[in-house]
Formats: sequence, structure tokens, C-alpha cells
Amino acid sequence: MADFFATYGSLIVSMVLGALLGLSLYLPLMTGQLSLASPGFYALGGYIAAILSTKVFTSSSSLFPIPLLLLEMLIAGVICGLLGVIVGIPALRLRGIYLAIATIAFVEVLRVISLNLDITGGAVGIFGIPQPFQTQIEYLWIALPLLLISMVLLYRLERIRVGRAFIAIREDELAAGAMGINPTYYKVLAFTLGAMLAGVVGAISAHFLNTWNARQGTFDASIIYLTFVLIGGSRTFLGPVVGGMVFTALPEILRSLADTGGLPNWLAQFLRDGRLIIFGLLIVIGTIFFPQGLITPDIFPRRKIIKKRTAKDAFAQRLVGEASRREEKE
Repeated sequence: MADFFATYGSLIVSMVLGALLGLSLYLPLMTGQLSLASPGFYALGGYIAAILSTKVFTSSSSLFPIPLLLLEMLIAGVICGLLGVIVGIPALRLRGIYLAIATIAFVEVLRVISLNLDITGGAVGIFGIPQPFQTQIEYLWIALPLLLISMVLLYRLERIRVGRAFIAIREDELAAGAMGINPTYYKVLAFTLGAMLAGVVGAISAHFLNTWNARQGTFDASIIYLTFVLIGGSRTFLGPVVGGMVFTALPEILRSLADTGGLPNWLAQFLRDGRLIIFGLLIVIGTIFFPQGLITPDIFPRRKIIKKRTAKDAFAQRLVGEASRREEKE
């Protein structure tokens, strides 16, 4: 077991972080907004943690203190949330492909700025970010609870008034506005929540990767995160979680297949380096055959049947009660 975690510990933590990034993209999609800004906020959160841990929160101990890591996550989430409000108010007036282009431009602007600032290390980036844990698998003590908390909050969000407003805007924004829902407010709220989550994940990832540079927030990353949601499922929070884990592990699986031997050189090379091409093909194929993704709200028909039976039983009991009360009055 120890050998297993030593070999695959980094991949397991990356899968959990991938699921969190999928959720950060899923939140704007709850309101029907195709935002690809998550890599920008992810990169910003990582830079905040890298700068704070290397220049501000200096520690003489061999391991970086966990409370300081949690403080960095909080600061990254707040700053990314504020920036999300500033960017979201004008950007979310756009729709569809125009919003996607605007958020891609936002990611590129942040990337170019980080390449030209001394505090971010320019093109080289920031190295030697202190480690709060001795082994990479121990990052699960931070990443896994964060994933579970995010899933519980999203589960509740889908069932309260705010979540229902998100879904109403996604289904028909005009009808939602006619019912008294403020589309701009709820779209900015969803965008901001996704930005905060991406920033927090970036803060963890900066320590996890031990280095941070402009390559963390690129257009390529936007396509990868979009694959998490579109193939995993865009109608329930479980879809991005499953998609993020599966597609984070997929490149490692493809590399393993390429190294098995017996394959033509061109195919082995494609499996190693053609990740974005494969992800693009999966997006095209998935949207044709699985428009709502692999994980949909109706994936648990048994639970749905139980709910229907419970509703019928309650209705029948109410009818029986009303009939008995009428008989007593007569």
C-alpha cells in the first residue's frame, strides 16, 4: 500500500484538484454562462500563494505551517472573488460564444501581465515554494475535505432558492426575468463563486507543484476544464467531479499505453503528446451523443421511482384522511 501511494499519490491528489477545477467551471454553467475564465483565477490564486509563502510568510521550520496555507487559501479566494465581481459585471452582459471569447481574453491578459512582472518571476516563474507536507499524498488532508465541502454546498445550492434561480436563468433567462429573478445578479454571483473556488485550488496547487509560472493559466487549460464539465455532465455537480477525476488521469493512462510496447511509433507519440487533440475529439463526440454529459440528474432512476411512490402514498393518505373526516361530519 505504501508503494502504491508513493507511486500514484501525486496523481490521486491531481485528480481531486481536477474535480475542484471542474466545479469552478460548473458554477457559471448553472446559469447557462459558458465562462472559460477559471484558468485565469486558478493562476492568480497560485501566484498569490507563491508570493505570500516565499516573500511574506517566511518560516524557519522545515515544513510550511498549515494555518498559513489556510490563510493563503482564504486570501486567494477573497481576491479572486473581488476580481470576479469586477470582471463579471461587464463580461456577463455577453452571451454564448461572445462570453467565451471575452473570458479567454481575460485569461490571456492575466498571462501576459504575469510574464512581464518582476514579482511573478516573469517567464521563469516562482520556484522553491515551501511544502506544508512531507509527501504529496498528504495534500489529500486539504484537497479532499475541500472537495467534499464543495460537493455538499453545491448539493444544497441546487435545492434552495438561489440554485433554483440559477437553473431558471439557464433554462430561459427571459422567463426568469419575468418571474422577478434578477439575471445579472445571479449570473455575477455564480461567476464569483466559481472564481473564488478556482483561486483557492490555485493556492493549494502552487504548494503542491512547488513551482508556479504563466503556463498554469492558458487557453489550453480552459479547453481541458471545459472537457471535465461537458463530458462529465453539465446538469449536476457530480458530472464535473467525475469528469475532472477521469480526464486528469487520462493522460497518465495514455502514456502508460504508449509505453507498453508493440505500438507503431507514430501512435505511441500521439498518445503521449496528443492530449489536447483527444480532448477536442471527446468534446465533439460527447456533445453529439451525450449532450448533457455522462452523468445526468436522471442517472439514479431508482431514487426517482422511490420519490414518485412516496408522493403518491402521501397523496393517497391525504385523500383517505379527507374522506374519513367527511364521514365523521356526516
